[in-house]
Amino acid sequence: MMIDKTGNLPQLGRSFGEEGGRLTYGSYLRLPGLLAQQVPQADPPAHDELLFITVHQVYELWFQQLLHELAAVRDSMVGGLTWRAGHLLRRAHVIERLLIAQVDVIETMTPQDFLEFRSSLAPASGFQSVQFRELEFLSGSKDERFVARFRALTGDERARLERRLAEPTLWDAYLALLRSRGLPVAGDEEILQSLRMIAGNRAGHDDLWQLAEDLLTHDELAGLWRARHVQMVERQIGTKSGTGGSTGAPYLHARVPLRYYPLLWELRDRL
Repeated sequence: MMIDKTGNLPQLGRSFGEEGGRLTYGSYLRLPGLLAQQVPQADPPAHDELLFITVHQVYELWFQQLLHELAAVRDSMVGGLTWRAGHLLRRAHVIERLLIAQVDVIETMTPQDFLEFRSSLAPASGFQSVQFRELEFLSGSKDERFVARFRALTGDERARLERRLAEPTLWDAYLALLRSRGLPVAGDEEILQSLRMIAGNRAGHDDLWQLAEDLLTHDELAGLWRARHVQMVERQIGTKSGTGGSTGAPYLHARVPLRYYPLLWELRDRL
């Protein structure tokens, strides 16, 4: 076996640094293609349009990651891997807090700056984010009307939404976990009784209690994002209609009270 210039034996299969020469930072992350996706549309150009595009593309990247994590949370609960479900839910919480904080970036754009290119967006709208709807469906808030209402869906997007409508939610998986532990979950009252039993016996059901708390935090953070988002919209455009045809801020206000897991909130009244 050959000895290298440093007097050390080479590490077989090693490809770090320039030894491998097959992959670079840019090629691994596909940076040329990624950085070519920010294409402003306004004519004449508007300085803040790049910021607007970047923020929303980053949202979609994080939505993709959240779907990846939350689907794994659901599957872990179904498989009884409560430790893994909790770990991944807490990772999702960190991402969700980042999404809320990201609103601060877009609020550095003044209403005047936004109006320079807002007309170029129509009829595109955040209302059309398929991944955001997937997150809602997976979390437990399924709405078949969205699929019927949104005519611009591609075949792949429609199939993804229909799959999310058909597959179990996070709440379905949590109830299946309770059922596997012998806890009754036939209706809302039985579920609340089981949740009270879990809350009253932390020593015997701590993993189930922690998962319930982690689901509640996911629900809470989603609500905080909706509230923060509507404030940002009102700060930018007031009560004007959305570029996609929605009522804008009034529609978003109506979504703020949405709760994925109302029984977990109601449980507080029963303790």
